[in-house]
Amino acid sequence: MEQITLSQQDEDLLVSDCESTVSGTEAVPQEDASLVRLPEGDVLHDLIKRRFIHGLGHLGPKTEVLSIHRNTCSGAVSQARLQSFHVHARAVAKLREGNSNVKYVWYGTRGEDDVNDIVSHGFAHAHGPQLLLSPDDAPLQSVRGCVVGKNGVRHALLCRVILGRSELVDGDIEQCYPSSENYDSGVDSFSAPSKYIIWSNRMNTHVLPAYVISFRVPSFKGIEKSEEELLRPTSPWMPFLTLISVLSKVLASRDIALISKFYKDKKEKKISRHELIQRVRQIAGDKLLFAVIKSYREKKKQRFQQTRSKNGLATTHEF
Repeated sequence: MEQITLSQQDEDLLVSDCESTVSGTEAVPQEDASLVRLPEGDVLHDLIKRRFIHGLGHLGPKTEVLSIHRNTCSGAVSQARLQSFHVHARAVAKLREGNSNVKYVWYGTRGEDDVNDIVSHGFAHAHGPQLLLSPDDAPLQSVRGCVVGKNGVRHALLCRVILGRSELVDGDIEQCYPSSENYDSGVDSFSAPSKYIIWSNRMNTHVLPAYVISFRVPSFKGIEKSEEELLRPTSPWMPFLTLISVLSKVLASRDIALISKFYKDKKEKKISRHELIQRVRQIAGDKLLFAVIKSYREKKKQRFQQTRSKNGLATTHEF
């Protein structure tokens, strides 16, 4: 599958579109009139659909995108919220050496009513101490969080978020604000993030819902089983020292130091093996770990087959 990247031209197109108003476009009969349907064949529709499908990996070809709507921010309150987003982006930029770090992210909704509530009133109405968001090129985690509605339809939001300066959050679900004024958001990994965290006091100022994608996806059971098997701590799991060595070539030194610390804690029986695996997953991200483990297994399989061949053994059976 070809790699799909969001070019600066695509980024500008998305930004300009979600900040403009459109007339003559068919609006869906939903509670919030700000949501307007993008027709198939539209440049933005096809761009968002393509990145969404690509980001789901093997699940993508099995996913049916039903519609994509954009938030036109047509109401007075929505316009005020849009302007507030710009004001806060500029404020964060001043604090962070000119970089507000605005990105596109995914959020898995609890259904159509949740979509309408968020578009009309923002995120803070019922989302707890923190808002968990997925990178725009890796929506799977948010898709899993979507509540299934009528006829198996789910809804995800593509949002713009002001990340500013992020801090590494070590799976502390009780944390509800930054550890200091030096940070604006949280992230589970600096090198390969799979989760962005926005604290409760910034949900309505730092996150702007821009598009709604409605889709059907088959059961996750088969996908989740294969992922769990890949990360299961049994013999096929690559040795942790080998894993750390490989990850050190692609992760930041701070991430590697944390992984090494957790590995030491495991050896000293301060944490369980399961806790170690979960923390490594949080730091490195499942996508990177899957790639590393798959490569390790393939090389191990090749070495095994080469050994069998040298010893005159049959190599028709898989390792």
